[in-house]
Amino acid sequence: MTFQELSEFDFHPRLSASPGVAVVMFSGPDCGACKRLERQLPAWLGECAEHWYKVDAQKSMGLARAFEVFHLPSLFVFVDGRYHAPLSAEAAPVPMRAALEQLLREPAREEP
Repeated sequence: MTFQELSEFDFHPRLSASPGVAVVMFSGPDCGACKRLERQLPAWLGECAEHWYKVDAQKSMGLARAFEVFHLPSLFVFVDGRYHAPLSAEAAPVPMRAALEQLLREPAREEP
């Protein structure tokens, strides 16, 4: 599983066409933590998410501002094309999986 790139121009249309759980990671080309998480996250959460997307926060600053991204990487969960919640946990398999499973049990939040 690999991350597909999204931009300000195709962000909402591509997510709307993504049934199931999608994880969106805001990252940057010089972010080492982002690169590590991009390699590891699909293996950690592969059974919980069907789609993997990334947004270059430097290229898509409008989206980064809209989602109030203040640090990289920043993760957000979408379900059936709709915003669900931010995903925040220690960058390790067990805490990340537990955080995602908990989010999916909760009602969706409003998109920032």
